[in-house]
Amino acid sequence: MLQVSRKFEYGLHAVTYLATKGFGRVVTVKEMADEIGYSQEFLSKAMQSLKRAGIAISVQGVKGGYTLGRATTDITVADIAIAIEGKPHLVRCGVKADSCEIFSSCHHRDYMNTLQHKIQDLLASTTIHTLLQEIEQ
Repeated sequence: MLQVSRKFEYGLHAVTYLATKGFGRVVTVKEMADEIGYSQEFLSKAMQSLKRAGIAISVQGVKGGYTLGRATTDITVADIAIAIEGKPHLVRCGVKADSCEIFSSCHHRDYMNTLQHKIQDLLASTTIHTLLQEIEQ
């Protein structure tokens, strides 16, 4: 079955957690890991990917940690997925035609590509702000 990676889950929860703390508030990885219930080491790796993408900002020093790099209305779930995993591909032929041995005779290629586009559209249209509104209801 289709399944998102654990690292993506960590990244999504981390960004949402930072958003609940307020823009500009610096939070340590330890604090996030303890409150969310995730491994500090694995969460740290996800945060590095988010930092490279500009979704999170690293603050150095004694009171260091992470804060959001952009407003919650400007961060989509797709942004997080791409930062963590790269551009998502459900099917091999979505990457390169020659990566699939049945590319020319595949009867399901159009359906699988449509499915991939619908998932990508959902991720791209869902902001962290939207997720926070759903949590508050």
